[in-house]
Amino acid sequence: MSLIKYSLEFPIKTSVSVLYNRLSTPSGLSEWFADNVNIKNNILTFFWEGSEEEAIILKKKKNVFIQYQWIEDNNKDKYFEFMIQIDPMTKDICLIVTDFAEDEYEKEEDIQLWIKQIENLKNAIGI
Repeated sequence: MSLIKYSLEFPIKTSVSVLYNRLSTPSGLSEWFADNVNIKNNILTFFWEGSEEEAIILKKKKNVFIQYQWIEDNNKDKYFEFMIQIDPMTKDICLIVTDFAEDEYEKEEDIQLWIKQIENLKNAIGI
């Protein structure tokens, strides 16, 4: 089965370093992405209301992007990524979320979840 790759863009009015911290550290992720996040031996454990999932960091470049992969996911081509893009003219910051879905229905559900999560992120930042 082929995956559907999609990207979502969200303008974020904050500094690059503040945003990257919220996307890449356990304490930052705990503020908006999960109830709690721990890291041990480069494995992040995300906790949500009685459930947990583990992820690894595939790639990262400080203040530019970070790419995660769920450990339990059998498809090694599937990941989710946060990329910070700065408009060269206006200096506006945009967060680009890239993820994968198995079908259109899952994609639509995931997009709604990402929209909610990014609203949580904005609230955590104070914007």
